Amino acid sequence: MPVHGQELGSPAVRSGGPPVQFFIPAAASLHERRPRTLKHGDTFCVFDHNGDALSGPGSPEGLFHRDTRHLSHFYLTIGGQRPLLLSSSLREDNATLTCDLTNPDLYDQDRLTIAHDLIHIRRSQFLWQGSLHERITVHNFDDRLHRVSLQIAFAADFADLFEVRGTSRARRGRIDSPIMDRDTILLSYEGLDRKRRVSRIGFFPPPSELHEGTARFELDLQPQGTQTYFLRVDCNPQDETRTGLKPFFIAMRDARRALQSTSSRAASISSSNDIFNEIVRRSMSDLNMLITDTEQGPFPYAGIPWFSTVFGRDALITALQTLWLDPAIAKGVLKHLAANQATEFDPMADAEPGKILHEVRCGEMAELKEVPFRRYYGSVDATPLFVILAGEYFKRTGDLETIRGIWPNIHAALDWIIEHGDGDGDGFVEYGRQVHEGLINQGWKDSHDSVFHADGSLAAGPIALVEVQAYAYGAFMEAAELCQRLGERARAVSLTARAVALQKNFDIAFYDEELETYVLALDGSRRPCRVRSSNAGHVLLTGLAFPHRAEVVVRTLLGGPSFPGWGIRTVASTEARYNPMSYHNGSIWPHDNALIGIGMARYGFKQEAAKILEGLFAAASYIDLRRLPELICGFPRRRAQGPTFYPVACAPQAWAAVAPLSLLQSCLGILFDPIESQVTFNEPMLPAFLDEVVLRNLSVPKGKIDVAIRRSKKNVVVDVLERKGDIKVLTAAR
Repeated sequence: MPVHGQELGSPAVRSGGPPVQFFIPAAASLHERRPRTLKHGDTFCVFDHNGDALSGPGSPEGLFHRDTRHLSHFYLTIGGQRPLLLSSSLREDNATLTCDLTNPDLYDQDRLTIAHDLIHIRRSQFLWQGSLHERITVHNFDDRLHRVSLQIAFAADFADLFEVRGTSRARRGRIDSPIMDRDTILLSYEGLDRKRRVSRIGFFPPPSELHEGTARFELDLQPQGTQTYFLRVDCNPQDETRTGLKPFFIAMRDARRALQSTSSRAASISSSNDIFNEIVRRSMSDLNMLITDTEQGPFPYAGIPWFSTVFGRDALITALQTLWLDPAIAKGVLKHLAANQATEFDPMADAEPGKILHEVRCGEMAELKEVPFRRYYGSVDATPLFVILAGEYFKRTGDLETIRGIWPNIHAALDWIIEHGDGDGDGFVEYGRQVHEGLINQGWKDSHDSVFHADGSLAAGPIALVEVQAYAYGAFMEAAELCQRLGERARAVSLTARAVALQKNFDIAFYDEELETYVLALDGSRRPCRVRSSNAGHVLLTGLAFPHRAEVVVRTLLGGPSFPGWGIRTVASTEARYNPMSYHNGSIWPHDNALIGIGMARYGFKQEAAKILEGLFAAASYIDLRRLPELICGFPRRRAQGPTFYPVACAPQAWAAVAPLSLLQSCLGILFDPIESQVTFNEPMLPAFLDEVVLRNLSVPKGKIDVAIRRSKKNVVVDVLERKGDIKVLTAAR
């Protein structure tokens, strides 16, 4: 996952100086807050259930735009008191947050003036094109007139996202004095990077009083009377658009249409299980919300609140997980990452020619290089994953034009894997940061203590991770197939030979008979890290494991020390650094489990993949909004109890959101042949909690189908409900 900095409470170390802290503070428990999140493009907000953002130490709440917090405090009161919460709900498509509130008992000194529950307040909030839009409707349900005061307190600290996450700064820029007129206030900040960041807050109708940090509305509410107010916060506004009823509804219409357009591209899933249907709808809604339109196409940002930006690894894995449902995501990811591929050496950015982007940041601290992530390439696995996704995208779509367009980038990525990725020429891909400001560990488990030996001592680099060798193998095999398609037969033979040699050498170096699985990594001295980890499951993903190893590895992954019932732990409970509350050493990550599930299905272990899906399904059934977070703690599953939450796990998180959808494909064995215009269900099976799954709008270039997959006694049957165009459906039984 993106740590993008380090795990909870773990400092990155700068040699010869104090720790450089890019970590997420333990003081801010996202699960305790259970915030409401909205996102559009490069803007997101984190509010509480009342629709407020409460400032304070460790608070992650606020309105953020391009890695800067444009609204740090946002607090609605009635008669000087906070309203009582009635309900707080996100639309099913994540388009709008609606908060229903009511008044507490309101007093004038000791005299009760308005009894509780007489005034209803409804707040409707959404984001569109860099602006927060809000409608506040106030209704008097009493039989007499009431004069009430509604107040909104606001502030903008213009904190960099890394400051909000806990990184200290010796110096900051200058917050300017507010500029006000009767219905608008302009808050601004001049950064040390000499960029001006602006929050413009507009009100309609104008407030009765507007001061530096408050807007007050005096309402005369008739019996059963209603009054409505509109508020708009623009981040770095480029125009003079005003606030009001018409702009609010036009923006709401456009925001919903955009989400509908995105969602209509993909195949849809429904089932016989209502809870699973809720999980699926939330998964797709979260994915659609996290997708940002770039010049090259749709690109899923990693997650909210800490990772709402471009992350190469996260997007590549998300695109792989959703390729069967919506290949347009993979196309957008491939083209955007190709456009931003490294072309030269830059040690501060861990960049080398051919390397695929890890992370992009737009905030002041990145601009000033106070954090190294402005355009950062410190990821050892994004580059082979890029090649894998290109190959899988072609298998799914037959889109040779897109592959030709990025073919030089694929060549450059392969050259990086072979030359720079394998700096010592031993045939394995290793990593080691080029400067002390970079990430210590550069696989998906990128916290400082995630790679260690059996005695718990940390591994010294350069480090060859087990899953990265699987990705390199997959990249060679996928590229060899593409070379054959494009007439580069000599290159195809060379890549295939390289893959065969890697498979043989990998088995010798990484398989451990005593552990009954693959070791976590080889350290800089080529000493194996003899640790049972989920990383070994990724070896199945690309076919690197010899067939006779697969059954043993699967058995180890699903044994008690590794599988507590919710999913596969990152590290087994038998290992020295096991901690079920850690970020990467005993927790459970949905995306990790989904990739392992793909590998299990590849080797014929669909029942085992279904066991993982059932665990994640059970976890999601206990979670607010049915939303799987980035990770959960690795404590054992107990009867009639939900999972234990990790305090600062992002939710929504793209690759976690779509993990159940990917596991469903693994269980159903769905394969595509765009050349033959064919969809195959290879030995489909259904997990125990599903009797039927209906897939609609499942497509290949020449046609679309709607199908039902049903349990029939001990068998699973596939029934074509509707067929459009030239498309064949095959079922391969055991």
